[in-house]
Amino acid sequence: MSDRYEALIEQIVTATLKGKIRSKVQVYDMLQAGIETGTGEIFERSLLTYTEVVQAQLASDDELKQAKAMRKQRALKTIQAEWERWQQENQTHAVMTGLLGTLVTVSPEERLEQLLQALDPNQSERLNREQLQQLAQQLKQAAQDSGEGERPSPMPLAGLGQGLNHGLQTWQQLQGDLIGWIYESQRTLGFGNTAESHSPWTYWAKIVDPPTLKHLFADLGQHQTVTAAGIPTLVTISHWVEMAVVLQRLQLGLVAWFDKQPYDPRAGKRLSIATFLTFSVVWSQLWQRFNQLGQPQLATGCFQMALQVLYQFAQQTYFPLYGGLFAALSGESLDTLLNYLDQPLRQADNTQSKARILTLLGYSQRALGQYQQALDFHQQALDIARTAGDRPCEIANLNHLSRTQVRQRHYSEAINHSQRALILARQSGDRLGEANALANLGYSEVFQAKATTLDPDRYESILEGLKRGVALCDELGDRPSQALCSHSLGVAQGMLGQHDAAIDALQQGLLVAQAIGDRYLQGLNCAYLAETYRSQDQFDRAIYMGCLAMYILHQINSAQWRQPAGLLSILYGQLGPEGFRTHVANHRDQFLPQIGVDGYDYLLELLTDYRESI
Repeated sequence: MSDRYEALIEQIVTATLKGKIRSKVQVYDMLQAGIETGTGEIFERSLLTYTEVVQAQLASDDELKQAKAMRKQRALKTIQAEWERWQQENQTHAVMTGLLGTLVTVSPEERLEQLLQALDPNQSERLNREQLQQLAQQLKQAAQDSGEGERPSPMPLAGLGQGLNHGLQTWQQLQGDLIGWIYESQRTLGFGNTAESHSPWTYWAKIVDPPTLKHLFADLGQHQTVTAAGIPTLVTISHWVEMAVVLQRLQLGLVAWFDKQPYDPRAGKRLSIATFLTFSVVWSQLWQRFNQLGQPQLATGCFQMALQVLYQFAQQTYFPLYGGLFAALSGESLDTLLNYLDQPLRQADNTQSKARILTLLGYSQRALGQYQQALDFHQQALDIARTAGDRPCEIANLNHLSRTQVRQRHYSEAINHSQRALILARQSGDRLGEANALANLGYSEVFQAKATTLDPDRYESILEGLKRGVALCDELGDRPSQALCSHSLGVAQGMLGQHDAAIDALQQGLLVAQAIGDRYLQGLNCAYLAETYRSQDQFDRAIYMGCLAMYILHQINSAQWRQPAGLLSILYGQLGPEGFRTHVANHRDQFLPQIGVDGYDYLLELLTDYRESI
């Protein structure tokens, strides 16, 4: 075989030197005809041997030999390029052949799982549009050859092929209008606008033809969730695969587009994050709906698709280890979102990706005030990250454990975890982890100090550590950490009576939190600003910030909304009903861009609910 391939190479080189090779296609055709599948390594060795001989000829003193060797070298470069092309195309052919063989031979119940593995964007070799079209035709032919149409099947090959084909056709309809909804809705970008007329789902529903997708998109646009109206009846495998192809292409296309945008509040990485989370939620909602319809195989397929989105998200460089960005989602409350995302993770393997997703969920549970659940998530993530050797994720979860333990008033444990995070971060050169550890350590020590007696000089040392954390976050440009560290510094300064400095730090934290869409930190910064203004008898500003904090935290179902509500209740009692309402009305123009007319109208009602509950 080696001799045969050396002869093939010699034949192509000789033909090239004689001017008989007029295009690269001729070389490719000769390789295609001459190389047997499975013998690529032998051909590669033969090509290397021939190349080494030509290299030696190039060093000859004979100018004629040298000139001929140079011509041979150019011919060899063409052979090398076409050989690489041959390898790629034959490798793809082998993958396609293997996949088709698997789909034909496995039991019908296993076919969908195998197909979705081939569609997984996390695979190193993913099938492109042309290959999927080819697979669709092959599945149709395989169904005819096997006589499958003559007997019923729970997962027919023809149905899988038809779903692929229709999914690609529908995606072609949508592809040109992928981001058309952005230009229709100039005021908002992302999935956060709950107004049906500005929803991307509503926009896409007008474009697609298949009833299954039209109903689903219209349902998501109207209700911001999957209801029985979106999937009213049993769905065939063909329609389900079509839906899977289209939803996956939408998600991949949006992320690719957002990733190319400059970072600002309307575009960029924040919206990529929101897109990953939104499609994870949609697949989890579909999982629930197909279980309700008694179609467990399709429900399992939805579960598989949700995992694929989550794992792809966990591989991104902008995966938020120190934040949970939910503001741009489709209107789902945070606790419902977490319940949906938790379902796939319960069954996932202990991988690095799972650790990172659990980190995000733990942060979000803390935002809800569900501290024990947050600790459980972070401890699981910590254990998995250590096993996987993911040091940044390990450090992040030590920091999150510290932060959560402060909320539980377990200050010694919080200090211990932040100190461990600081040591590991400095050992590994994780400057982002170090910045957060400095902030958490100072944050924990200030709260502990307020519960005990501490030397005043120690306060200055604590504040210096917090300031170093803020400066390091600013230097690194990590926005979630900037928001968190500025908040920590502001809270500490406020507790120590440094009110002007506290207001500056908290306002900085608020600006960053608004820019990245972190509703939880927006609410917390507003809450502490309200307390700081009140301590300086600036009741008007305290009421404005307190109302914002109360509303924002209540909207994400965070139990901490009661903290600013309590402050407002005290001011309500001091100023009287009319005086309090006058202060609220004075800020109407400021409230509207933040929370809208409905939010503004709801403020006094929400405060009344709180006052009646105490």
